[in-house]
Amino acid sequence: MTDLPRTRHLPNGPKRRRLFEDAEIEGRLAKLRLTMEQARLDACLFTSIHNVNYFDDFVYCSFGRAYGLVVDHDASRAIVANIDFGWPWRRGYADTLTYTDWQKDNFYHAAATLLPKVKRLGIEFDHVTLEARTKLEAALPGVELVDVAPATMRQRMLKSPAEIALIEAGANVADIGGAACVAAIHEGVPEYEVALASTQAMVRAIAERFPHAELMDTWTWFQSGLMTDGAHNPVTTRRVQKGDILSLNCFPMISGYYTALERTLFFDHVDDASVRIWEANVAVHRRGLELIRPGLRCCDIAHELNAMFQGFGLLDRRTFGYGHSFGTLSHYYGREAGLELREDVETVLQPGMVVSMEPMVTIPEGEPGAGGYREHDILVVTETGAQNVTGFPFGPEHNVVAG
Repeated sequence: MTDLPRTRHLPNGPKRRRLFEDAEIEGRLAKLRLTMEQARLDACLFTSIHNVNYFDDFVYCSFGRAYGLVVDHDASRAIVANIDFGWPWRRGYADTLTYTDWQKDNFYHAAATLLPKVKRLGIEFDHVTLEARTKLEAALPGVELVDVAPATMRQRMLKSPAEIALIEAGANVADIGGAACVAAIHEGVPEYEVALASTQAMVRAIAERFPHAELMDTWTWFQSGLMTDGAHNPVTTRRVQKGDILSLNCFPMISGYYTALERTLFFDHVDDASVRIWEANVAVHRRGLELIRPGLRCCDIAHELNAMFQGFGLLDRRTFGYGHSFGTLSHYYGREAGLELREDVETVLQPGMVVSMEPMVTIPEGEPGAGGYREHDILVVTETGAQNVTGFPFGPEHNVVAG
């Protein structure tokens, strides 16, 4: 098959309206090029879903194949797999170079084609595997590889007005999913049926608000009883029973942009031990919402909330940090680790950052109040404080679902 082409150009059909306008993507690329100039980089090759989406407005589906985005000081061009044919060109901001499956490692051949004179190349050390780096070095002999993952993460942490507007819309869609979730709860209903009702409501809301967006990856985790103990436990066939602790987790995905709503619920009634733990977690949540404002360090927020949990005798029942950044990320790609509300993160909150407040404690099975308790709101840091864009109510006075 060596006579068949290693790369192709496939501008099939007209360009589609994307999630963001050209000016938004061009602004992101301009900031990136300033970083490249300061680091004396000739170009960058991004391979992660989050950076390809951030700089090209295209969410790729890997399915075992490599994808990339080459950005130099003049242009950007995506490297995409032939299996997707014209979709990456129609959807993304950049032009595309498609590699075929006819020869081995055609992705790296395509990268070398787009990087003929590069001496210093920015790549994402936290995403490139040892195998991929070895192949890239073989395709680009003598090129110095420089890590740009931390710099691009810092750029993504500060949201543009267009991103903030999208995140606000996503939070509203999550509220719709939460309402659908509650409406679907009744005695004997399996978790998956509740989750399906919530997800369907969110997908329809996204389609109504963003008819030009991709409709993929929106999901719901609805957990009951013992399954509430972990934040990311899957949906099961367990059926809801009276007195159950429930966990509502709605995740709209709008063309790669993630938002979330998480709430503790009880079905029919809640016992006194559970109320005590629930109210303690809610008190920490309320204080956390007050602490999100410019000038505070992530670690200082975590330490103050730790002291509250210590006072309630629940500090050792915490299971993860108090919040994280939002943007182009999901449960299987992307993470802005520099903007997490943890004891080891010293990042100072700035206007334009978007973070969650989401305290959680888990009481093991067999103890009074057993189960996982968590609340989750999304806040946009402003010049003077923060705007909470989550509208769904929380706490025992609102979320004991009638039987």
